Amino acid sequence: MGVDGFRVDVAHGLVKAEGLPDLGAHDQLKLLGNDVMPFFDQDGVHEIYRSWRTILDEYPGERIAVAEAWTPTVERTANYVRPDEMHQAFNFQYLGTAWDAAELRKVIDISLDAMRPVGAPTTWVLSNHDVTRHATRFANPAGLGTQIRTPGDRELGLRRARAATLLMLALPGSAYVYQGEELGLPDVTDLPDEARQDPSFFRAEGQDGFRDGCRVPIPWNREGTSYGFGAGGSWLPQPAGWGELSVEAQTGVEGSTLELYRAAIAARREHPGLGAGADVEWLDGPEGVLVLGRPGFVCTVNTTGAPVRIAARGRVLLASAPVTVDGAEAVLPADTTVWWTV
Repeated sequence: MGVDGFRVDVAHGLVKAEGLPDLGAHDQLKLLGNDVMPFFDQDGVHEIYRSWRTILDEYPGERIAVAEAWTPTVERTANYVRPDEMHQAFNFQYLGTAWDAAELRKVIDISLDAMRPVGAPTTWVLSNHDVTRHATRFANPAGLGTQIRTPGDRELGLRRARAATLLMLALPGSAYVYQGEELGLPDVTDLPDEARQDPSFFRAEGQDGFRDGCRVPIPWNREGTSYGFGAGGSWLPQPAGWGELSVEAQTGVEGSTLELYRAAIAARREHPGLGAGADVEWLDGPEGVLVLGRPGFVCTVNTTGAPVRIAARGRVLLASAPVTVDGAEAVLPADTTVWWTV
């Protein structure tokens, strides 16, 4: 079948605590990853995954398992990728981090430190099918969590999302891209209740379970009843104007989010220094600006809402927004990431 591996859904949920204590049904989605619950992240799951790893290792080639494990800490996540368990696990602590230089540096350091003892690559992820798309999360004020129902400032959100992508793809380890983020799609925050499909929405009587907004089918074409999703139509309503964000509309357009992703992934493949290794070198920079060294590269990230003047770090390889270089200095626009070759 050509299968290289498996993503294990709710990998933290195969064992319940002794005595089967009941948590209750209220707001369970909001508790994901916030605490050790009686049916999540129990130590007994690891015996199961050790047995699964034995089976995977029986097959030729490199067959891998990736854990979708919502845990309270990245140290708990590391338990799922010990040498005799799974190969990688989604880094949801990174996903939930605000667009803030100090907070991002902290979670990057903690993540790298946690994975180093178990020998597994650190992973980086910004969105998935359970949370509001990061272009919308970053469009809203910090501190609202990963389930947001307001569109916020979409221009701001997209600018930050593009910058966050280049930061993610400059880090050592594996990066995961959720379908549609390469188009800069926002979350669909105004779905009518009658169109919703998320079972949690109905279990919570409309007070929880708003994941449908990140699951609306992506637009492939500029036009058509489902923007190219299929002849049978879209299983969730797509917003008017979705076609202008489509693959067709962005392909070959300089500066589009799709072409930014294509260029960044191509550069990461061509230059192993962007994703290889297990460490970053933090360099000095102004407040609100991350400056991290990678083999042959420097990545600068302005998380502030204003332009910042910095020392030019070499030749610009790629930037999430136009950057001005004047001799030995450069001006980073607000919410912008730049890759420099050195």
